[in-house]
Amino acid sequence: MDNFISLWGESAYTSLGFFWMALWAFVLGYLISSLIQVLITKRRMRKAMGGNDLKSVSLGTFFGFISSSCSFAALSTTRALFNKGAAFSASMAFMLASTNLVIELGFVISIFLGWQFVVGEYVGGLLLILFVWLFITLTNPKKLIKSARKEEDDEDEHHHETTLSDLLSADTWQKVGQKYIMEWQMVWQDVLIGFTVAGVISAFVPSAFFEWLFIGVGTQGEPGFWSLLQQAVVGPIAAFFTFIGSMGNIPLAAVLFGEGVAFAGVMAFIFSDLIVLPVLKINARYYGWKMALYIALMLFICLVAASLAMHYGLFAFDALPDASQWSSPAKQEHFKLNYGFVLNVIFLLLSAVMVVLWRKKQKEHEHHHHHDHDGSSVGDKVMNALCVVSVLWLAGGMVTYAVQ
Repeated sequence: MDNFISLWGESAYTSLGFFWMALWAFVLGYLISSLIQVLITKRRMRKAMGGNDLKSVSLGTFFGFISSSCSFAALSTTRALFNKGAAFSASMAFMLASTNLVIELGFVISIFLGWQFVVGEYVGGLLLILFVWLFITLTNPKKLIKSARKEEDDEDEHHHETTLSDLLSADTWQKVGQKYIMEWQMVWQDVLIGFTVAGVISAFVPSAFFEWLFIGVGTQGEPGFWSLLQQAVVGPIAAFFTFIGSMGNIPLAAVLFGEGVAFAGVMAFIFSDLIVLPVLKINARYYGWKMALYIALMLFICLVAASLAMHYGLFAFDALPDASQWSSPAKQEHFKLNYGFVLNVIFLLLSAVMVVLWRKKQKEHEHHHHHDHDGSSVGDKVMNALCVVSVLWLAGGMVTYAVQ
């Protein structure tokens, strides 16, 4: 019993420490993302994404890069772009880029995993988009695309097109404040549960479990191809059962890497945020089950291929990260006066400014933002329940940690 209480305190401390490490990166990333989303509308995007060609896919990738990192927001915007005329391949490029290539994700990965994983995320993300484009071109699912596309009203057709000169406008910054709060409203559950689970796994799950789950873990030297393939396949399966978005998965990925999972397996786990069960259900509602399963199979095959390609690419340049030379975030002292502490204070103050701007805009006219978590669905109720459990777990754990 005493051992459980000790591990409980350790897991809660690790979870909160992980979040404290990443806080400034979250805030900076979402500030940049919110500003760009205000300046570039969906109407501008879809005009450039009409064909199954390199230009449309490249522009879809670029617009995804400067978009929101929330998987659910990405799904909603992707559906809108697709239904308003964007090519399916360009829409998929947007969806993948907006969850794998976004600025804030790179910040968080660099803090938890290091530069090699940032390279893996961005270069591998581009490879993933290329593989998806090739998969769509080769399979050519014309009937699926035709049956999945539905006409939508153009909700921003008459909206003012924001320009860079509008950065001097108070109204622009109030809109940025709105976007910033909306970003957090969309991801806070994933972040809370993801960081809590990362702390629990770090404290409670023995290394033997990872050696059983991922072939090749715990052995010396570079794993063989079949071991890497198995790890790259198991990574998405493990992610499927976490049903946590890309931002919440990063501390879990750090735990996996610390336990000896190869680069390919960790990258496959990170890339898998768009094949988790809630995303599959939303795609089924948007496009029908046939298209949803097609998308899931396509992403699974392509992300495994991209992860393996990045692993062997870094291996060829002798640049694979060495876990023995890597400092696990779980073993670091989290709450100390350093550059991270100063950055957190600065960006918390900026967050407070965004909240004030958001409140002003709310008072001017009541704005209800609906994103695509199923408001009264079973999945949403499960997420709410898990959030309550996470808060109670963290609060109780910190009490036990303080009295130890």
